[in-house]
Amino acid sequence: MRVTKPCNHALILLAFAGASPVKIYSFVSAINLQMRLNILYNPLYKDCQVVYKNKINRKETMTTKKLTLNADKRKVIADVFQSFYEDKIKDKLIEAKKQYDLMRVQAKEKINQVVRFHQPQKDVDTIREMIGKYNRAGGELYEDNCFYVQHPIKKVDDEGREYDATDEVHVRFDMGRNFARAYYRDEMKAKGLNPDFHLAIEGDYSKRNPKYYNDETSVNQYLGFSHSRNDATGNVSYPKDKWESDFKLWTIGSSYCHSRNFKVDENTLEFFKMYRASADNVIKEHEKMYSYVEGKMQKVRLGLKSYKYFEQAKQLADKVGVALNESVLNESSSMALSVYSPENLANLLEDKVEPTKAEKIAIAKKLLAEQVAIN
Repeated sequence: MRVTKPCNHALILLAFAGASPVKIYSFVSAINLQMRLNILYNPLYKDCQVVYKNKINRKETMTTKKLTLNADKRKVIADVFQSFYEDKIKDKLIEAKKQYDLMRVQAKEKINQVVRFHQPQKDVDTIREMIGKYNRAGGELYEDNCFYVQHPIKKVDDEGREYDATDEVHVRFDMGRNFARAYYRDEMKAKGLNPDFHLAIEGDYSKRNPKYYNDETSVNQYLGFSHSRNDATGNVSYPKDKWESDFKLWTIGSSYCHSRNFKVDENTLEFFKMYRASADNVIKEHEKMYSYVEGKMQKVRLGLKSYKYFEQAKQLADKVGVALNESVLNESSSMALSVYSPENLANLLEDKVEPTKAEKIAIAKKLLAEQVAIN
């Protein structure tokens, strides 16, 4: 039995001369909400409350229908699990980066002391004057961030005889590719890039596929290792450029890095070994993080592949401690989900003359009728 007034009580349509269809729609929605509140809480509408609450119960029954998973939804859920596991272990990579940054500051000071001990600034200035007079015949200077330090040691051969040798460390202040992928991992992930692509193949180059090369190209372009820069003018500063120009020293000699091999004492050598180790540790923590998370995600992806409904993924998330709810699927859905019906949205997108006051009232009545029919 259809209930008439007061359940379908009269509404006052306010039409403003300058109101757009979107504003009218919002106004009608507000009226519709007020109707619901009046019906539910006004004691004068007891009969209406019974009918309306029955409608609400029917809607709630319909919304309890199981949410079926598809490939896109499984991917969204997997990303939630991945973020959860990364958050559990990423502090180690962050700490490794901090430790390296501290060591880098000290290493700059120490290498400057070492180089200037062997090549005083006055000698560099003298050669620069000679080059000004005699061009390359006056000597060679090169500004670089690559150095070698060495310390004499004794070694023993297979026959037990001692011989003189050197223990050396390569000291660099530029940025290698593996280090860059680890150091800028968070920034690249935020850009939708994959800084873990090289770890996924586990050293097996036969596993390289089109996605591997696409990820490699995107990462290299972001970092500045790509041969083709996005900005041909050179105005854009890439991470690689930043590190290249961050620290350099003028040295006497050629551009060949290994030609700059400076003798240091044992303590200084050990310090530079620790500096190198701090850089290597950033790479190692990146590898450990990927290995740990990927080990978990392989199992999660297998499980999600076998799940048909969201509630199964939700049960898993609850047991593991992952915060997962249906809203994450809604947030990642496309623009296809809209407050407007396809017909109404298509009408709003049409290029047409601003509707008259009468047309706006007609639109409002139509939207209201649709809302009443739904409710």
